[in-house]
Amino acid sequence: MIEYIKLYWLDASADDPCIILYEVNTDNDRLAMRSIDIFADGTSTNIDDLYATAIEIPPIPTVEELNRHEWGENFKAELIDKDEFEAIWDKQLPCIYSRKSSTHHIS
Repeated sequence: MIEYIKLYWLDASADDPCIILYEVNTDNDRLAMRSIDIFADGTSTNIDDLYATAIEIPPIPTVEELNRHEWGENFKAELIDKDEFEAIWDKQLPCIYSRKSSTHHIS
């Protein structure tokens, strides 16, 4: 089953995303299939391989775990539907500095 999560990073710095969207495969150890980083300035980055440079591959926590603050006090999460995830993903434009990501300003 596929689950879509919107994670709010409440104290994110200007260099970090304040919202992260995850497309999670719950049948594959809760690994992310794709994610979208959204920054406070309205720009976003699509990531179609979250684990491309990872040494360790941790599962994406559940919404319940995130909201119980098991991963820190500064996170809040909710489930979203596929249509919301795809609508934001599709707004992206090719990024000149990454072969696996794209960046766009969300309005």
